[in-house]
Amino acid sequence: MRRALQAVLLAGTLTGLAAAPAQAQEYRYWSFWNGGGKDGSWAYATEGPATLRPADGAVEGFRFTVSADSAAAGKPRTAADFDAVCGTTPAKDGRKRIGIVIDFGTAADAPGGERPPKARTACAQVPADASAGEALAAVARPLRYDSDALLCGIAGYPKSGCADQVKDAGGGAGSGAGKATEADRAHDADRADGADADGGPSAGLLGGGAAVLVLGAAAGWQARRRRG
Repeated sequence: MRRALQAVLLAGTLTGLAAAPAQAQEYRYWSFWNGGGKDGSWAYATEGPATLRPADGAVEGFRFTVSADSAAAGKPRTAADFDAVCGTTPAKDGRKRIGIVIDFGTAADAPGGERPPKARTACAQVPADASAGEALAAVARPLRYDSDALLCGIAGYPKSGCADQVKDAGGGAGSGAGKATEADRAHDADRADGADADGGPSAGLLGGGAAVLVLGAAAGWQARRRRG
């Protein structure tokens, strides 16, 4: 199941699916985004944070979301604004500054019993050759992974689960996360303002696609499929 999910989400990233099939199975997971320029927009990442080595001045985003593929994934709700995130961090020789935006999603997207923390930003000052994954690890500990090296939690959220299927109120799968109540929306609006890896692999090995996969693990899976 996990490998099938990885394949679907990675395929959505590489091919830019226009829309999910009707009643497609949805999952709850962390998605990865790149800052799209001076307008503060976001573009869905086509390369994982393990291999992406952004230059000084880049902004990378992570959004907890519910969707069936990359086309339906929620974008970070904080603008990709480097000056706003890193404007007070002075440059240093041999290091670079990467703006990190972490959007914990809406109350409707949260696993049962949890409430999404307030969205946060941080300026990661890391070695010049650091990956986006290493920049995330520098500012958002603890990170949590599953046995297949899938990134399951950032800064301790969510506390459990990993790319779980979303079920409807009747117990069936594939009908979405449900509607937020007025209280949920008010909570989300209030929170939308403004790490050792708990036994998992090195954060520098973080891979990408819709669910922030370890790129090496995905490549290994593809190699095994070819051999099979």
